[in-house]
Amino acid sequence: MARSLLKTSSLSVRTKLLHQTGLSLYNTSHGFHEEEVKKKLEQFPGGSIDLQKEDSGIGILTLNNPSKMNAFSGVMILQLLEKVIELENWTEGKGLIVHGAKNTFSSGSDLNAVKALGTPEDGMTLCMFMQNTLTRFMRLPLISVALVQGRALGGGAEFTTACDFRLMTPESEIRFVHKEMGIIPSWGGATRLVEIIGSRQALKVLSGALKLDSKKALNIGMVDEVLQSSDETECLEEAQEWLKQFIKGPPEVIRALKKSVSSGKELCFEDALQNERDLLGTVWGGPANKEAIARRRKFDT
Repeated sequence: MARSLLKTSSLSVRTKLLHQTGLSLYNTSHGFHEEEVKKKLEQFPGGSIDLQKEDSGIGILTLNNPSKMNAFSGVMILQLLEKVIELENWTEGKGLIVHGAKNTFSSGSDLNAVKALGTPEDGMTLCMFMQNTLTRFMRLPLISVALVQGRALGGGAEFTTACDFRLMTPESEIRFVHKEMGIIPSWGGATRLVEIIGSRQALKVLSGALKLDSKKALNIGMVDEVLQSSDETECLEEAQEWLKQFIKGPPEVIRALKKSVSSGKELCFEDALQNERDLLGTVWGGPANKEAIARRRKFDT
């Protein structure tokens, strides 16, 4: 019954985007030709995006280019899309932590690629590619956390806004340095920042290119918690423990919850309600629901 209701629901275009994986914001109708962009980005090697999937249902995504403060090379930008696609198909996954290698997050784009892609057309094309990728990342049915160690600058700061939560180590900082580079955020960071801290605070942060240390970031609501340790291994363990409190339970329930919140954030009220109904049909009467009822744990904390 629930499945038939799902099929017959009248879904808006944006609702369909949330229901289906692998769909992008931009395509050829917007003048965006993905394969052409990929060929350009392949010319800028260096670093890697590494993904480790734990049995606990937590994925660890590592930005790995430490000689350049984990700046995104062209190849890393391509690999990020590949990892997002892999995560879209990881049905056992429940959570994701994004961090940088060697105790720093990311300094944004590799300047070698930035210099070579110097025309307005190049900039807009790269913008569309990264907005596609990070929007798909944001819509993953995984509860995501950016673990900010060291510095998250420029595009690195933007990436943190695509995560559901942000944690910082005591000496770390987040800074949107775009103004000082003569540009504005282009990976969706400004739009998401407004949603996170409000338009007035976002304008201050962006126009002032403010250095957000852990205390200030916590005060304005940019981050959710400041961790105890600054040690690379220990803070990753802390972040995993922090995330585990939100991913207890079977994957299908956690993933449905994340999808429901995503639709509430992105859709109009009526469409979000319909999406919530459809998601309920995937878990109501399911194994986790039946087991909980059998154990009389409905109101257990």
